[in-house]
Amino acid sequence: MSQLSRRSYDSTAHERRLSKYRVTDDDLFDYVLRVAILSYVTSTKVTDTHAKVAETKEKDHHYKLSGAISYSIVSIGDIFKEIGGGSRSVKFPEKLLKVLEQKLQSIAMGRDQAYSDQLTRRTMAVFYNHFMGDGFRKQMKENRSIEELILMFAAQSTGVLKKEPTLVDDAWKVELNNQIAQFVRMLRECLKGLNHVSPELNSRLDMYQTKLSPPSSHDSGHDSVSVTRDRGDSVSTVQTVNTSIQDMPLALTIANLFKIPEQAMQNEVDRLRKICTEKAALIDLKTCLKNINAGAPFPGRREDFPSETAWTQWRTLETSQLSQLMVAMMSTNPELAKSMPSDDGPTYTSARPSSVYSTARADLPASTIRHVSAASISSRRSAATVAGGDSFSEDVDEDGEIRVGHHFTFIPPNPKRFYKRLVEHCIKAELELLYSPEVDDTDEVPLTILSQPHVQLINECAVRWRIGQSYRATCFLELIKQFYERGEVPMECIPVALQTVTKSLHDVEIDRWSIQDAELLANVYGGLYNIFLSSLYHTMESLPNLKVSEIEPYLSVLDHIRESGLMGQFEADINSRLLDLEDRIRHISAQYYQDKMQQLQSSPGVNRALPLLLMTDEMEKAAKQLDKRFPEPLVGRIDLVSLVVEVQVPLFIADLKKSGKKLLESSTNGPTPDVPIQDIFSLYRRTKTLLEMFRAFCPTGQVEFDLGQFFMQYVLRWLSETDSKTGQWVQAAIAADKFQAENAEGHSSSIVDLFDSLRSPIAFLQELEWSDEYQNARFFTSLSKTISKAVEQYCRNVEELFMTEMFPRPTEYLQPQKSSAWLEKARQLATTGEKKVEPFNFQPESCVKLNNVEAARKLLDNLYSQMQVDKITEVLATCPPVPEKAERLRFLFTVKIVMAENLVPLDSSPSSLLDTFVTLSDEAGNRLVKTRTIYDSVNPRWEETFDISVDKPLWLMCSIRDRALMGQHDVVGRSFICLNPSQYGDYLTHDVWLSLESANQSSESRILLRISMEGETDDAQFYFGRAFRSLKRSEGDMMRIFIDKMSPFIRQSISRAVVKNLMKGGSSTLDYNRALANVTGLYRSALGSSSSEVQIPLPASEKSRVRPEELSDVEIERAIVPLFDYFDANLQILNTHLSETAKEMVMLRVWKEILTVIEGLLIPPLSKLPSDMKPLRDREVDIVFKWLKFLRDYFYADGEGISLEVLQNQKYRDVLSIRLYYDWHTDTLMEECVRAMQQSLREAVPVKKRVKTVYNQRNLGTIKERKREKKQEKEASSGEVILRILRMRPNTSDFIAQQLEMMANVRTQQERSQVAQLQRKTHGSRQVAPG
Repeated sequence: MSQLSRRSYDSTAHERRLSKYRVTDDDLFDYVLRVAILSYVTSTKVTDTHAKVAETKEKDHHYKLSGAISYSIVSIGDIFKEIGGGSRSVKFPEKLLKVLEQKLQSIAMGRDQAYSDQLTRRTMAVFYNHFMGDGFRKQMKENRSIEELILMFAAQSTGVLKKEPTLVDDAWKVELNNQIAQFVRMLRECLKGLNHVSPELNSRLDMYQTKLSPPSSHDSGHDSVSVTRDRGDSVSTVQTVNTSIQDMPLALTIANLFKIPEQAMQNEVDRLRKICTEKAALIDLKTCLKNINAGAPFPGRREDFPSETAWTQWRTLETSQLSQLMVAMMSTNPELAKSMPSDDGPTYTSARPSSVYSTARADLPASTIRHVSAASISSRRSAATVAGGDSFSEDVDEDGEIRVGHHFTFIPPNPKRFYKRLVEHCIKAELELLYSPEVDDTDEVPLTILSQPHVQLINECAVRWRIGQSYRATCFLELIKQFYERGEVPMECIPVALQTVTKSLHDVEIDRWSIQDAELLANVYGGLYNIFLSSLYHTMESLPNLKVSEIEPYLSVLDHIRESGLMGQFEADINSRLLDLEDRIRHISAQYYQDKMQQLQSSPGVNRALPLLLMTDEMEKAAKQLDKRFPEPLVGRIDLVSLVVEVQVPLFIADLKKSGKKLLESSTNGPTPDVPIQDIFSLYRRTKTLLEMFRAFCPTGQVEFDLGQFFMQYVLRWLSETDSKTGQWVQAAIAADKFQAENAEGHSSSIVDLFDSLRSPIAFLQELEWSDEYQNARFFTSLSKTISKAVEQYCRNVEELFMTEMFPRPTEYLQPQKSSAWLEKARQLATTGEKKVEPFNFQPESCVKLNNVEAARKLLDNLYSQMQVDKITEVLATCPPVPEKAERLRFLFTVKIVMAENLVPLDSSPSSLLDTFVTLSDEAGNRLVKTRTIYDSVNPRWEETFDISVDKPLWLMCSIRDRALMGQHDVVGRSFICLNPSQYGDYLTHDVWLSLESANQSSESRILLRISMEGETDDAQFYFGRAFRSLKRSEGDMMRIFIDKMSPFIRQSISRAVVKNLMKGGSSTLDYNRALANVTGLYRSALGSSSSEVQIPLPASEKSRVRPEELSDVEIERAIVPLFDYFDANLQILNTHLSETAKEMVMLRVWKEILTVIEGLLIPPLSKLPSDMKPLRDREVDIVFKWLKFLRDYFYADGEGISLEVLQNQKYRDVLSIRLYYDWHTDTLMEECVRAMQQSLREAVPVKKRVKTVYNQRNLGTIKERKREKKQEKEASSGEVILRILRMRPNTSDFIAQQLEMMANVRTQQERSQVAQLQRKTHGSRQVAPG
């Protein structure tokens, strides 16, 4: 035995010379070259010693190989050409497609045991997917060609087999013939179950299967080697192998790798060729099997694996692979098996099996069977039956040359170290070539670094040295990591190396790896994690402008390693490194903020808020950018945006606090401050956004800063400035208004402009989204006061313009007086026939102003909803107020000037009348209140309400004056009253009769004031209530002026004088045609009574009244035709220019005025004083009620006007009730009055309610609710009507005074009871509240 052979087999001497922990280049070269020689020997051509025999053998080899290759897809085309030369086309049955579909599906899913081979299932599955395509099925149904079906299967199988790694070189072609043969056999089986199958089709399939099947061993007349048997147990072979390194690719690769000259390399090959035999390789494989069964350290034992399952899986796989290698070698060279002892090798048979997938091979893996079938085609005998790995190990025990231990020819003493050293050599060689001038920069270099020759060499050594895939991938990753640390390979190589590890982990789970390989991978992963954490650490320098592309390569590696679950042992170190990374991010963020703020503050300018605003922009932009770029935490823990915000926001808040005093000074230093208030509010919004961002990204962090308190003073100043601008808004809106209707609602532009101006600060406050709920409610309350102030001012200004239009000043007098005085004096002369009252011509502009007030109520209600006033009030009620200095309470008094009685004219003439108005003045003589003028009455009724705000008792002088045409107005009487909050603390309405001081000391003149009080609170609902009340009163005053302009003519047309003239026939000179023409549809209704008219039955004791026959309905109607003409002329203007709502209210007011005038014709007002008014006669009463009917029909207008339900209201029914009692006897009236009063008291006479507080008028909803409640109140009883009738009867004064006093006493008792009840309720609620 040679020296090298002794080194291979003498393990003791061998292991002494080679270090187990150190691999020299010489040793590495020696073992790598042995593998290269073995690879060449097992694949080289065998030649005979005689030239002729050698030539024959070589030809035989080529014939066999080409014969095998001929059974490829190329030969299928030739077969089809032979068939198609002269025969007609034969079509398969259409039902075959359905049967074939089911068959293919069964094979692909592994349900057909006859076709259970994995490669067969794959090819059938690929063809099944193509077969199910609509286009291919349609094509097959049309032509039904069996040849086209087979060709398509061959095409699909070719793609699968070419990619199969176990089929090397041209072996895929051999396997392709095998697959096609099985497909043809499957077609033949499918046709057996079908009817009407052509015999020619069956014969063709049989012929295809015969030609495609590989030939039997006894069919060939050529042998691959010459074999002679000597007593059946010795083999003599005469063969030579050419060992030129030019024919050895791996040897050339080794020469280039180790830089060995060609001749020296040839010498080394010749030296090692003697021991690098196939038999030695087979012994190495058997030794590995022996070691596995014996529990030797190499190639593996139970102690190397973490579990029994892992060990069993590895042993099974390793044994199988060793068996496959042995079978492959013996299949290629059957004589090699014969040279072994007969009882320690696999059993062979010379008979050709019926199929390469015969049942005799069912115990081998499919990949092994395929390798055997590919390799045995060129051999004289095929390996039909191969025993498993265990059979090898059982037999080799009797072989004395095979021992347990590390006794190998081709496997080095420490295979993994040799393998790592080899891979390292290959990588270095590739890098040297990469950086050499021979390689152009434009040439593509694979990220795996290794070229194909090196890969082949490494793989061949790994197979022979029994290096598992897990170690191969881990070793390559470790080496790439080392080269990357030295800067010799780019970063992109790391992910590629990780992919090989991922593939290995996918094939075999980490818990099935050997302990050594798993620990190695964990250590490599740990090293990589530290390396890339360090790289990530340094990339943070570019914060906050860090880009994903800068850290994405590092993150992908770190995430891959973190998700592997192998970093548990390094958790403490990793946590420490991650904390360092977080500190680094915080430091960089703080440094960036400080540098940026210093840069902004150094910029020129006096606006101290600008640098802060710009800084907030930078911070918000950076946070959003980081959040968008890195939505998930880095390495599962580092949240970049949270760390940046955590540092920068507190720094910004600190700078904001430092700038607080300077900001305040700069924002108040003149009319044009250095810092505009808008910039302050922008700073508030930005700061609020930053704080919200801080809370979102840093839920556990805290910033000590009261945002609302810091900016509150700016909001209060802005509210004060806004309040001072309301007067300008009102004036500007009115100045730009021409008071022309702009839409169907009839209002003009000023009211829209004003409310647009008011809506702007509301929107501004809402956009602030103030953080403190209580402060926000206080802001809106202050703004409510401003809105109320603006609305009240608008009402005053519009009323002044309205009064100017309604009472134009005459120009022919030096001292201008209101024309109404002249107009009313002219009315006095109308009754004598000297001068008639001319109708007042209403202007469209006046109607528009009334429409504006109506529209303002809707717009104000919209503001109420927009501000969410109810919610604001609730917040103020529930949140504790901020302690402030005590302020003096204010109270709002509502004073209604109702009426005056028994006024005495100054000229003492019994027939004299007064034109009176009322003023209220304070202690300093300032006039606070002035009513309209009521003409020609000593018992005037003004019914006007005013608000007076006080914070202490206020004395008022109430003066009644008689309007004079020229000069000063005479004082009819005056009195004094004190508005003392302590006297009106019950918040009830009080009727106060003031006796008037006048020149006539004996007079009993007095005036009635209805006074109530409520607390004037700083409350949004209160301010809106005042605003609505202002609009309501302006609307009422303006409509009252409309009525006052029409009232004189109404009173002139419906008066006792007209009745007297009608009775005397004084109106006979009227034009009948004109009168009839001006009566709008009233004639027909006047001829008969309407069924809808309210009928008042007469008492049974009363006789039916005799109708005056000398006056017809036409004549009675003719007497008030001027009034109808007046309505036709003036109501048309109102109908055209007033809104629908205003028009309805004016018409109802006119109707109410008509009812009041008619009532005044019949009875005097209610009073305890005697009246000089005389009752009308029966025929005169009939005339008055005829007029009432005609006027009702006029306003009804056959259903096109006011509805009868509205016209026939309670006032109308009260007037009709006068007709019932008008001519009753006095005693009967008194009895009925007592009965009615008692009945009314039993039914609960209405008591005084609490004051009509402004809270009941804070929006349109509460106003409508109050109207509904008012309608439900019980109307006055008939007793009051009877008392008014009794005033015209003699000797009734005492009775009337007695009844009125009794009514007053009852009401007083009920008021006291109500106050006590309210006090008890209030006291009870206070006791319950603390609980």
